[in-house]
Amino acid sequence: MGISDTVASMSLIPEKMLSISPSLAATIGLEEAILLTALNELMCYSAPELNKGYEWLNVNVQQLQKHLPFWSIPDLQRISSNLRDKGILLIASAPLHESNELRFSFNETNLCSSPQKASFTKALESQEERPEHRQGAKHLSPQWQPEEEALRQLGQYNIPNEFIHDQLPEFITYWSERNEPQFSWGSKFIKHVLRLWRKHQTQETKLSQQTLMHGGWLPTEDAINILIQQAGINGNFVEDAIPEFVLYWSERGEASNTWNSRFIMHVKRQWARFTATMEHNFEPSLIPVDWLPSEELFEVLTLANIAHDFARQLAPEFVLYWRESGQAHNSWNTKFLQHVKREWSRQQSGTSQVTPNGQQRSNRSNSTRNNSLIDELSDRSWAST
Repeated sequence: MGISDTVASMSLIPEKMLSISPSLAATIGLEEAILLTALNELMCYSAPELNKGYEWLNVNVQQLQKHLPFWSIPDLQRISSNLRDKGILLIASAPLHESNELRFSFNETNLCSSPQKASFTKALESQEERPEHRQGAKHLSPQWQPEEEALRQLGQYNIPNEFIHDQLPEFITYWSERNEPQFSWGSKFIKHVLRLWRKHQTQETKLSQQTLMHGGWLPTEDAINILIQQAGINGNFVEDAIPEFVLYWSERGEASNTWNSRFIMHVKRQWARFTATMEHNFEPSLIPVDWLPSEELFEVLTLANIAHDFARQLAPEFVLYWRESGQAHNSWNTKFLQHVKREWSRQQSGTSQVTPNGQQRSNRSNSTRNNSLIDELSDRSWAST
């Protein structure tokens, strides 16, 4: 089929052409101008309902798509919402996919009075002018109140009336200070309230998901895998950090929905400090008579929420015991850290104190001459006694 044949066949289509004003399209958008023109024709050739000076018309989706077959229902919903947000169109129906119809009115009275087209185009194209010169644009009065239509539209979003009215003072103050005229303060207020309502709902959702720390809390398997498999942290070290973490946040009484993330960060900080400050001697040595725990070790204890004075008072007995035992170890700071944790755990649970090597575990060898730092970390005597 040639071009001439195509043109000839198109001339047989009994459709009325939509005439779009270029300046109107440049002002409010091409899609918006097309839909507005189509709705105006439907309004002017139908029998609209007059209500409070506005002419309202109900148009079902089938009618809309008959006049505008190139748009889907989501397209029609989007473009009509744009016109409402611009203050050009008043909408009194639920979304198209729910109500299957559009109940609308133009935000101007007597729009279809003669001469029809001239009045319509002039009213819309006046938006090109400066705000203070726009026809129908008004400044916000300090006594302004939203109309019933605006309240009804907000009610469709299940927004409580109390919340809506609580936003009025801020809205009036802000726009009064800006002193900018608008065609539809109701539309402006709807957008203002919707934005704040969505923010409020987001905050409420976050708060509803927050829980208090409790004694039975445990990190998830995913959190454990991140620490052990991905970060390469010793599993026993991770396990030892749980009661300290739970105790600290239980005492603070703070609620959160990110306890696993906080635990991961807590353990990573402790592990980084621990591996950076503990000596890594490969040759075991006897404990010196004047041995004292390093200052870095006390920083690790701070992360574990163990009092410094509690650790310091254990040092003399710790040195005396290991001097008398004559045993050598790779890291006395590591050994002392385990001893302090063991005694701190016993004090919190009220059990009796034992010697620095945890002699209750008779089946465990006291010789650690060939132990590495990881072996020391794997010492579970302090946790099981």
